[in-house]
Amino acid sequence: MKDLKNKVVWITGASSGIGEELAYALAREGVRLVLTARDKDKLEKVKDVCLQYTSHCWIQLMDLSKVDQIDNAAKQVLQQTGTIDVLINNAGRSQRSLAKMTPLDIDRSMMELNFFSPVALTKAILPSMLKQGSGHIVAVSSITGKFGFPWRTAYAASKHAVQGFFESLRAELKQDHIQVTIVSPGRIRTDISLKALTENGQAYNVMDKGQLNGMGADICAKQIVKAIRKNKKDVLVGRQELWMVYIHKLWPSLYHRLVSKIKN
Repeated sequence: MKDLKNKVVWITGASSGIGEELAYALAREGVRLVLTARDKDKLEKVKDVCLQYTSHCWIQLMDLSKVDQIDNAAKQVLQQTGTIDVLINNAGRSQRSLAKMTPLDIDRSMMELNFFSPVALTKAILPSMLKQGSGHIVAVSSITGKFGFPWRTAYAASKHAVQGFFESLRAELKQDHIQVTIVSPGRIRTDISLKALTENGQAYNVMDKGQLNGMGADICAKQIVKAIRKNKKDVLVGRQELWMVYIHKLWPSLYHRLVSKIKN
């Protein structure tokens, strides 16, 4: 079991939802935190709570959709902290729109934030991990990275890409003593559906029933921390919706019948 105390952990998307709860859970483990998001006020509030449990909590403001800025931001963080022991690529955005109604620039924006930004940040931090001979990279994907889902074509595609990249990266880094964990949450009670992108580029602004009745983000965060401490390779987090992963794999005909009935 990995001891996380005094490790430097960088969490993206740390101002709300799973990222916020991960910050609190890891602060209680005694880690030194780096928190990233776009909203400074929200991050400051999260930082204030974290400092009740840990003596070190830095903020690195960043719009991760602007991938060309990631390398410089990573250099700034490394100058402050000296090292990153655990990188948690959590930031992302969901989608609620039909492919036939969605312009290509929306698909591209989903890929920039959900796929290219974690890849870019990982590549920016990886040399320092290789130099120190250790590290842990966490990619927060989704169960829609395991199977297709209507109204989420670009989102599912981005998460499939995350799954493929980080699985391949794990195999490449085996000899370098760097761990890679892929987390695939199901329905977690966050505001992800409220902020989901629609075909006109606006927020969906509707709380999905499944999201509202989903697992609490705090419980999800605790399970992710447990997976990190145990060096888990791939972990599903959620409730009964996780059955769709196994149905898709073992009973594809049943999966096709079920998924075609989903309206949004």
